[in-house]
Amino acid sequence: MQKSATVYTNDKKNPQLRLTIGGIVEKFVTIRPSKVRLRGFAGDEIKRKVTIIPEKKHPFKILKVRARNGKDISYQLSEEKSTKGQKYALIIENKRIQKGKYFDIITLETDNKIRPELHIRVYGELRQRAEAEQKKD
Repeated sequence: MQKSATVYTNDKKNPQLRLTIGGIVEKFVTIRPSKVRLRGFAGDEIKRKVTIIPEKKHPFKILKVRARNGKDISYQLSEEKSTKGQKYALIIENKRIQKGKYFDIITLETDNKIRPELHIRVYGELRQRAEAEQKKD
């Protein structure tokens, strides 16, 4: 993979330089889905499961889970064994009871120096049931 960038300088002989950087990007982790959308009606149970699978070349353990805000969501992490190796399940649940939108970020702290933190974005959107029925009419 290659990426290029133009650097502008105050050197009159070389006012612009084109830099090209190439390298191989190794996958560190698979996170499915990479972002979570909690959509539904206020008062309903809304949950989503996120699967986190470390790559064999870069194993890690998740040491701690925290939400930036944490007011509108709850979360629970569990370790799952699979035939292909270690994986984690993160269950994220809506706690908000009134309509509206919200955003949060869940941070997973790992024991790996390459990626000491992983981030999962959480988007919430709750509607009142009466509003949804009015839109149908």
